[in-house]
Amino acid sequence: MAKLKRQLKKNVMVKVLAGKERGKTGKVISIDKKRGKVLIEKLNLQKRHAKPTEQNRHGGIIEKEGAIHVSNVYVIEESAEKKPVKSKKETSTSKRKKS
Repeated sequence: MAKLKRQLKKNVMVKVLAGKERGKTGKVISIDKKRGKVLIEKLNLQKRHAKPTEQNRHGGIIEKEGAIHVSNVYVIEESAEKKPVKSKKETSTSKRKKS
């Protein structure tokens, strides 16, 4: 069970950090908390060959999004013009000089 990032939600813009889709951005479609993976719109497309059925009369090749691990995505703030969000550690303002 992977620990999910706090800011990661549905319909949030993310940037992919690793893998074949590195550097691309997209919107989160769904999150699988148990496996620690996310589906991102139009990224990591996988092809599946389908036989003709009653719902899909012609069959053929179907493309759908594949899961990407949470550690490989980075949340982007839309208001910051697609700049990544970085969490900063707070430091004390007093600086001590060595004598």
